[in-house]
Amino acid sequence: MSARIFPQYIAGELVSHDATIDVINPADNTVSGAIVASTRADVDRALEAAQAAFPGWSQLSGAERADWMDRLRVAVVAEREVLTNLVHIEMGKPWAGAVEDFEMLVSSLEYYAGLARELDSSTLEDPHGTHTHRIVREPLGVVGAFLAWNFPLLNLAYKIGPAMASGCPIVIKPSAKTPLSTYEVGRICHEIGLPAGVVNVVGGDDAAIGDQISASPIPAILTLIGSTETGKHVIRTGATSIKRYSMELGGNAPALVFADADLDLAADTIAALKFGNSGQICVTPNRVYAEPEIAEELASKIVERANAVKVGFDRDAEIGMGPLIDAGARTRIEGLVSDAALQGAEVLAGNCIPENVASDAFFAPTVLGSVGQDMRVAREEVFGPVVNLMEPVAGEAAMIAAANDTDAALTAYVFTKDAAKAQRCADALRFGEVQVNGVKYSIELPHGGFKQSGVGVDCSHFALDDYFAIKRISTAITT
Repeated sequence: MSARIFPQYIAGELVSHDATIDVINPADNTVSGAIVASTRADVDRALEAAQAAFPGWSQLSGAERADWMDRLRVAVVAEREVLTNLVHIEMGKPWAGAVEDFEMLVSSLEYYAGLARELDSSTLEDPHGTHTHRIVREPLGVVGAFLAWNFPLLNLAYKIGPAMASGCPIVIKPSAKTPLSTYEVGRICHEIGLPAGVVNVVGGDDAAIGDQISASPIPAILTLIGSTETGKHVIRTGATSIKRYSMELGGNAPALVFADADLDLAADTIAALKFGNSGQICVTPNRVYAEPEIAEELASKIVERANAVKVGFDRDAEIGMGPLIDAGARTRIEGLVSDAALQGAEVLAGNCIPENVASDAFFAPTVLGSVGQDMRVAREEVFGPVVNLMEPVAGEAAMIAAANDTDAALTAYVFTKDAAKAQRCADALRFGEVQVNGVKYSIELPHGGFKQSGVGVDCSHFALDDYFAIKRISTAITT
């Protein structure tokens, strides 16, 4: 049976032609589906449709836009099985992880619809008493959105929610590696009769289409989830006009584990983040710093958890970890591990292709010990199931200094039972978010980084700031 072909969604229409791109399930190398590949003319039409939609969409009340978001959410929920399965097969993601991906899209549409209903203007007091001042947040303009492949619907959720709520039409380019579920959301937008041009979905050659969107003068804002290098490229390419940027970029998260910590909690959290989604998570702890007196015990606990992870691809089984996105990712990670081993790091678990898997995109949960601060595996974002147990560091100040020694500053983790110590560490760590004794993510919580890990934030009401322009209306008081 031939693979289903997913059309583009442009200007309110489902657009097809003969050029298609197959999407491969990395778990078994089967074709999960195919997308219609966008031409330059398709991308231009999508941008122009978004631009044409802006006056009408932006002038709707927040409540009217929220009604459309509610309609979309209801339609998305009705397609729960279809959308979840698409994430499952386009990424080889375990079913439980695909469900979480889907649920974030539902949560985002519900949350930002609620915020859209609350949008209002405000006033500023005039210090001289000569004028009244009204502050209006107006929709910024067309959004160009580039989605990473690691969480197809979650990444879509982070962009479509604030764009629709704020009144900004959006042109969405999912990664060519995992575009099926996003294309399907485009079909759902068509099904509910969403006003033409409010949402557009194009895809194909990531570099060519991304550059065309970035270079166009139509977008007022470019928003990205991806690597730091990709972020730099988008900014360079977008310099054809003055644009705003909202970017969640690469991470190199440290985890500080103190001697007084609950080591089981620390090991559980690190293992869950490192082996969930095959370690392909921007916030996963890449560098684990443990005080010397507990370093060996913590290592033993993490190795035990790594060895217990069930790897594979089976919707009906409790799979803990699926494949990497492709065999090239495995080769890259193997190179990082080999380089570290040559420099003295110790392979404590993994570093192999697991038994009884159907493709060479799998890589076993891996734990490295005695990792040096300057090894590539500790300086680069691994983006895979490798825990780096750094050479033990003694003392709070030294651990903080080692943790801060990175240009990527998205997330950091602290494990200690001492509340004062936790607060000192949180204050001193230069990261966009610090998680103490656990991990928490939700659509209501801001997500963003410092340094080279991005600009702006995703999630929470703060994300809306990137999609609005501030207008001041000052009126002289006459007597």
